[in-house]
Amino acid sequence: MPVHRPGSVRPRRFLPAGLLLAALSLVLTVPASAAPTTATTSTDATAPARGSAHMGMGVVAHDGQGGVPAGTRAVQTEGVDVSGHQGDVAWQTLWNSGVRWAYTKATEGTYYRNPYFAQQYNGSYDVGMIRGAYHFATPDTTGGAAQADYFADHGGGWSKDGRTLPGVLDIEWNPYGDACYGKTQSAMVTWIRDFLNRYKARTGRDAVVYTATSWWTQCTGDYAGFAAANPLWIARYASTVGTLPAGWSYFTMWQYTSSGPTVGDHDKFNGALDRVVALANG
Repeated sequence: MPVHRPGSVRPRRFLPAGLLLAALSLVLTVPASAAPTTATTSTDATAPARGSAHMGMGVVAHDGQGGVPAGTRAVQTEGVDVSGHQGDVAWQTLWNSGVRWAYTKATEGTYYRNPYFAQQYNGSYDVGMIRGAYHFATPDTTGGAAQADYFADHGGGWSKDGRTLPGVLDIEWNPYGDACYGKTQSAMVTWIRDFLNRYKARTGRDAVVYTATSWWTQCTGDYAGFAAANPLWIARYASTVGTLPAGWSYFTMWQYTSSGPTVGDHDKFNGALDRVVALANG
């Protein structure tokens, strides 16, 4: 048997050609599922699929739910909001029940477009409703301006026809991870400002801001600077809207339940139908 002596060089040993080819084959055929995840794929096995988020998705889990609005002397016009998870919507049934306005999810991030958008957006219009589109924000994936462009390019535009409402920025709890999308409060305010500024530059309209007071407090630090220009759509599943986010002294729209008939997500516009038309006209 050869003995290795200090200072001598060990002889090199090589794999036989057949074994070397087999090893290379294993490396080159690693399944795609083993590849690193992309920005549009959640790394949390319990998180929903990217693109499936919708308005009010986190309200019950974070804020709970109580009753529904009682009868009031204030005139409020019934509306609904829909997204891809509702599929084709029975718009005539909703119209017959008194619903007069609707919002449809158009986009999410810069990676998702609602495949039911045409049926939902055009279907509501065809039965006589005043309708608009909303964007589900994901500030952890791309910048605010980029998402505003994506939204405006894929259903979030506006025209002064008396039937098209301004676009909505849906900014709420992150269903795919950290509630504030990993951003500091100041960074979140900057992201929202970038979105709103770009949307107005693209469409000529100030976007509506949809949010919940507790999320706004946690993730923007009670920032009050958007209230002067951007109408508020408040999410609160209770008999009253409760405390509004900083800066806003009144709400324009209120999502008050996710358990309505026909379509779960129901809303109140804070005024009669002529005020809905006024918002549409700008």
